[in-house]
Formats: sequence, structure tokens, C-alpha cells
Amino acid sequence: MTELATMDFHPQPQAGEARPWAFPAPERGTLDNGMTVLRCHRPGQQVVAVEVLLDAPLDAEPAGIEGVATIMTRAFSEGTDKHTAEEFAAELERCGATLDSHADHPGVRLSLEVPVSRLEKALGLLADALRAPAFEDAEIERLVANRLDEIPHETANPGRRAAKELSKQLFPATSRMSRPRQGTEETVEGIDSAAVRAFYERHVRPATATAVVVGDLTGVDLDALFADTLGAWTGSPGAPRPVPSVTADDTGRVIIVDRPGSVQTQLLIGRVGADRHDRVWPAQVLGTYCLGGTLTSRLDRVLREEKGYTYGVRAFGQVLRAAPDGSGIAMLAISGSVDTPNTGPALDDLWTVLRTLAAEGLTDAERDVAVQNLVGVAPLKFETAAAVASTLADQVEQYLPDDYQSTLYRQLAATGTVEATAAAVSAFPVDRLVTVLVGDAAQIEEPVRALGIGEVTVVPAE
Repeated sequence: MTELATMDFHPQPQAGEARPWAFPAPERGTLDNGMTVLRCHRPGQQVVAVEVLLDAPLDAEPAGIEGVATIMTRAFSEGTDKHTAEEFAAELERCGATLDSHADHPGVRLSLEVPVSRLEKALGLLADALRAPAFEDAEIERLVANRLDEIPHETANPGRRAAKELSKQLFPATSRMSRPRQGTEETVEGIDSAAVRAFYERHVRPATATAVVVGDLTGVDLDALFADTLGAWTGSPGAPRPVPSVTADDTGRVIIVDRPGSVQTQLLIGRVGADRHDRVWPAQVLGTYCLGGTLTSRLDRVLREEKGYTYGVRAFGQVLRAAPDGSGIAMLAISGSVDTPNTGPALDDLWTVLRTLAAEGLTDAERDVAVQNLVGVAPLKFETAAAVASTLADQVEQYLPDDYQSTLYRQLAATGTVEATAAAVSAFPVDRLVTVLVGDAAQIEEPVRALGIGEVTVVPAE
């Protein structure tokens, strides 16, 4: 007789007590060389993220060699006084580390990710790159040549071309913000190793730098690691650079960047607004999300779902440069693409959405969904050490308090429908939007003129 198999059933696990989530608070300190350090212990995060911010903004670039900050950031990983470029890359690979860098209006940022077991070695390499970059003539020449090769491809990309034109239109020619972040062909061609080293020596020093370290720091003597790596970097003292004031012209108008034969039109509609210090920012984030933050937002619901003009249209706000006194500036924009024959109708419907928003406001349901999406997914958004480190670095760059993120989510949850509506309407007034269209002017110019949304100018694609 065959015995029947038996199974032991264990009690079903019960959910634990829900705990309120808050963005992690960092611990601040200062190294002997003047470098500011933010450390954030995140249990379980075995890949540590390090962000280093350097006070070398784009407006500090000398006239005629704009793009030198970008070349310098790329050269940080191209050899030091201890390693050639090939050796430096090999050492990073042995650590299982990645090192990225970029230059933007607020300054230069280096981003390192490495397993915590290799943190000491990787921090040593990062410190060497900052302390004694090689800036070899041949490497700089190669980086300049690579950058020159990139520029035609960027010009051919409709999205990049639209962004370039919008910046040119919004900001005066004397402002660094009016020109490409990574330089033009004319300015990049003038960059050599002497120019890179001069920019480095003038603006890169520990006293005006900040390091953010996030990960599982259990058993890690971070003070000792810093003392032997970033803390050993020396340099002259220096005060942070003052943030220059920025003016902009967002008089309503349309610029068509002519690309004959284009089957699609790239849309970028923008203006300028206050930076994140302004008390309207939380309501503006919520209202902008309701307008075009996701697939269920108004713009997508009309232009994608109802009309089928586009694969998606997004509305967003992006800080360009913050200031301690709140006098910084942000870009408020709507972006997407539509098929060429429907450019006129799509813009007409987009303006109708904005006018309807101003006349009737958002609904409570739209507000509730936006709060749920923005606030409810925050714990998932910041699951990784890199996401936390990047956000903390953003806060440092934008002169925000360390608890800003937690405060923001509380403010979003407390923002009402009327307040979100007012902020969205103020962010996107129908008569003060600069509209850039990258497409076939022969097909779209007349339909766009007929809309009466602003004076229309056609410029070549270059």
C-alpha cells in the first residue's frame, strides 16, 4: 500500500507595521582641507555612490574656449601622476567601479559607484584624478577631436536642436545660458591642454568642493578613508563664486527651425520661472505633473489618446541655476513630437488644453492621482544609493537644506487642487510661451501662422 505524501503548512506571514517614509537625512562634516562631506548610511546598499561637486560653473569659462569645462571633466579619467589613461581605466575596472562626470551651468560633477569592499581603492583613484590629473597633450587633443565629432550629430538630432534654439531665444547673447553647454565647433577648436590646466588651476580646489557618500557604511571607517584619499588633496583656499543674475525674454513667439522633408515636427515650448527656493515650487510641480507629467495627464489624454497626433507630450520644470537668495532660474517646458501634417492641429489643441486649464482648472481626481504618483512612489525612486546621492548633490548645488526633499513631499501631499491649478496656469500662460518647432517649414509655416499664437520666424537648421 502506497503511503500518501503529507505537507506541513506554515502560518501565512503577516505584514509588518507600516512605517512612514522620509528621504534619508545625511550627516555633514568638513575635512581638514576644507572639503564639505555629506555621508548617508543606507543599510543593505552594498554599492556605494559618491558624488563630488566642483565650483566650476559654465559662466566661469573664458570667452572663446567655451566647452573647456566639458573637456576637463572628461580628462579627469584620462590619467594622473600615478597612472596612464589605460592604467587608470584598468584600475577602475579591477575595483568594479564606474566613474562618470559632466559639466553644467552650476558646476562640474563626478559620479563614482563601487562595491563597498573596494571603496578605499576607488576613493584613492578619484582623489588622484582630482589632485593630479595628467592633462596630457595627446589625450586633450583626442578629447577635443571626439567633441568636434559629436557636434554635427547633435545638430542633426531634432530634440537637441530644439533645445539649443530655445536657449538662444530665451537668453541674451551675452549670457552663457544662451549658448551650448559643451561649446560650439569654433570654441572647442581653440581648447588645448594649457587651457584645460589653466581652468583647472583657477577653479578646482577642495575648499570649494563637496563630496556626497551614500551606501551601507557598516564597519567602514569613513574618516580614515577620507584622510588617506580626498582629505589628502590640497589646494589654495577660495570662496564660492557669486551666482550671476540672469535675464530672459519669454515674449510669446514661434521659431521654426527648417528641416526640409522632415516627416515629424519636434515641439519644445518654454519659458523661464523661479528656482526651487520659491514657495510656489511644490504647487508648480504638482500642477505641471497634472498637465503633462505622465501618460494619463491632460496633454497626453488629448494629443495622444484622443487625437493620435503623438507618442507622447511631456511638461516639466528644470532648474538651470539656483542662488542662495532664491534669485535663480528654471526652465518650464512642454516637449514632444507630432507628424508633420498635424503640426498645426496639434498646436491648436495644445493651446486649447492650456486655455481650458485656465478657465476651468484641474479636477480633484487629477490632483489626487498626481499626489499618489509623486509621493507614493518616492520610496521606490530612492531605492538605490546612486539615486539618493544624486538628489543630495542636487540640493547642494541648488543651495537647499538637507531636509528639502522630505519637506517637499509633505508640501506636495498638502497642496490642494486650486493651488495646483493656479501654479500650472502661471507656469504656462498662453501669451508668454516661446515655441520652437524643428520641422519642414514649407509644410508647417502657414498652418502655424494661422493659429495666432505669436510672431513666426523661420531659421535654417544649420
